[in-house]
Amino acid sequence: MRRRRIRQLLPMLRRQSRQSDSHAGALSAVILTGLLLAISTPLAAQSADEVVVPNFWNQTQRTVAIGETDIDVIRFVTTDDYPPFNFVDPSDRLIGFNVDLARAICEALGIPCTIQVRPFDDLLTTAVGDRADAAIAGIAITQATRQLVAFSDVYLRLPARFVVRRGLPLEVEDVAGREVAVVEGTAHEAYLEAFFPTAEIIPFADDRAAQNALRSGEADYLFGDGVSLSFWLGGSTAGNCCQFTGGPYLESAFFGQGMAIALDPGQPGLVAAVNAALRSVHASGEYAAIYLRYFPIGIY
Repeated sequence: MRRRRIRQLLPMLRRQSRQSDSHAGALSAVILTGLLLAISTPLAAQSADEVVVPNFWNQTQRTVAIGETDIDVIRFVTTDDYPPFNFVDPSDRLIGFNVDLARAICEALGIPCTIQVRPFDDLLTTAVGDRADAAIAGIAITQATRQLVAFSDVYLRLPARFVVRRGLPLEVEDVAGREVAVVEGTAHEAYLEAFFPTAEIIPFADDRAAQNALRSGEADYLFGDGVSLSFWLGGSTAGNCCQFTGGPYLESAFFGQGMAIALDPGQPGLVAAVNAALRSVHASGEYAAIYLRYFPIGIY
């Protein structure tokens, strides 16, 4: 009955967990291009002192101690088409923020882990079956997914950001009456309409068109996904034209509740162990190292 319920919900969960296929494909291509360039030629990164590394953990919260777990192994599943979180590098090696974080979790717990690539639509079925223990692939935290899996603590939230051309003294407070480029039909456009109604919103068909509008001066600001914008800002296409300003914007009703690991709800000990490991990875500085590896221009 449980697996039948999962199959019924999967089409809906896929729509909730990812953007539209066309926009997601274009977004992944932009990010992957930036990442592959970073592998051979580092991006124009900010210094470590300038990058804000997020902290999502309540330090006063009581969690299980690392040594208290009796977990022998964690079998992770993920995808290989969601850069910079999980993707394949030119040598066919599975890498990414999620992949490195999964390995760091197991290292903190002192146990082995495996990471297997599965189609996105199979992740939830696999995570609550007997083939895996955890899915780490950006599965949306929704009322529907909470019926199927337990989620770890949130380890990353994906902010929206404003971008402005360098040298222009424009702060977000100046947005009233200004032309703001955004991709049409996205949550970012909806957010602008709801919270910046005095801005002159200019919708574009895709990220490239919106970016070009900012570079050319057709728009004063660009508003969009902080992840893809960070790779654009650090890449050759932007030509060091622009920089983040204001934000980050994290309203869950528009941009989701964040990224967490989907776990089998029948293993409460595993949930507690993973949460303890996440806190340990952050406290040790390893989380910051992984974050800076994949976000050389911080998204916060």
